[in-house]
Amino acid sequence: MHVASTEVHVVNLDSSLAASSRFDLSKNTQKPGLWITLALFVVGFVFLGLTVSWSQAVMYIVAGVLGLTLYHARYGFTTAYRNFIVAGRGVGLRAQMLMFFFANVLFLPVLVHGHMFGHSVSGYVFPVGTSVLAGSFMFGIGMQLGDGCASGTLYHTGGGDARGVLTLIGFVIGSLLGTINFTWWMSTPHFQPVSFIKSFGPIGGFLFNALLLAVVFAVTLLVEKRRNGSVESMRLKEPFTAKSILRGPWSLVAAGIVLAIGNVVILMLSGQPWGVTSAFALWGAKIAQAFGVPVTHWGYWQNSGHALSLHQSIFHDVTTVLNIGIMLGALLAACLAGKFPRPYLRHFPARMIVGVLIGGILMGYGARIAFGCNIGAYFAGIASFSLHGWEWFIGGMLGSVIGVLIRPVCALSNKVK
Repeated sequence: MHVASTEVHVVNLDSSLAASSRFDLSKNTQKPGLWITLALFVVGFVFLGLTVSWSQAVMYIVAGVLGLTLYHARYGFTTAYRNFIVAGRGVGLRAQMLMFFFANVLFLPVLVHGHMFGHSVSGYVFPVGTSVLAGSFMFGIGMQLGDGCASGTLYHTGGGDARGVLTLIGFVIGSLLGTINFTWWMSTPHFQPVSFIKSFGPIGGFLFNALLLAVVFAVTLLVEKRRNGSVESMRLKEPFTAKSILRGPWSLVAAGIVLAIGNVVILMLSGQPWGVTSAFALWGAKIAQAFGVPVTHWGYWQNSGHALSLHQSIFHDVTTVLNIGIMLGALLAACLAGKFPRPYLRHFPARMIVGVLIGGILMGYGARIAFGCNIGAYFAGIASFSLHGWEWFIGGMLGSVIGVLIRPVCALSNKVK
């Protein structure tokens, strides 16, 4: 394992970039999938622009970039948690803290201004209490069993991982189940939403959140050094080249910057940060409605915004469009890298299939009652300077401890990646 200093290294664009700028795209690239995916982006962009809005169309393309980024960096929240629990390796968590810091820098002026492109803009700031802790704890268990978080499930599915499809099915089921007694969970003990910006002012809130990020960053360094005698670098082993941009791999730091930029672009265009799992609840509700299930009687769907989404095309739902774009972006990345698996039937042990499905259900249910997943509650919550994002972090880590213990039962390895 590569050992380097604890500093974040910035790789210079030197002569290696120029030397590789003229690479053969056809080599290893899966052209049929590449052209089909590009065509889907073009057709989808025009369709959304003409039928919904051009801002929705732009977000579709932004989501494609997010999907490509997640795939090329193998940006895993699940793996980062597991590696820290199992072996004390904290490079993934440090990368997350840096990404959140980049997002804070970008979010702060937008949230303070409160308006962009003629509409209001607000972050995800939700109550702190029982539902967030319980939901994130369930999610933590689920993402270890499902072998991927919400964003991970999307890019795994788009990248051709069959287990991602199983997790996605579980996600939809769990998200729908979470809407049944959503109202009860909202009545459990909780405190009112806490925004660091409102509590300490814009500068004070930024500095306080940055302090929390720094504390986590430092703790991972200390734990990793003590348990392993060395600290893993966030720098790629391979030199950065022009070919890497399209075909990967990407460093965690580079990916974090792109993901933070994508999140703030979504915030500015839609008025709210990036989310994933509310779309799964919507998909499940529409399917249930088709079979005559009276989902509108459930408290979650009596909210005016949620009720409206039930009567509209799914393409009017921002989160649905983002999810589709992310999966296609991952497909594009896999085709560019020549890594999209050829069609074949792969046998998975029955206990793995059951574990992955249960993991998806736990994540779907947990995300609904915790106001989101690793993206909507954790990433977007901390990026929005909300205390509930930090509560989600604690619950997700505790749940992951349990999930790591259960993984071998489901034929899943805890080997450090």
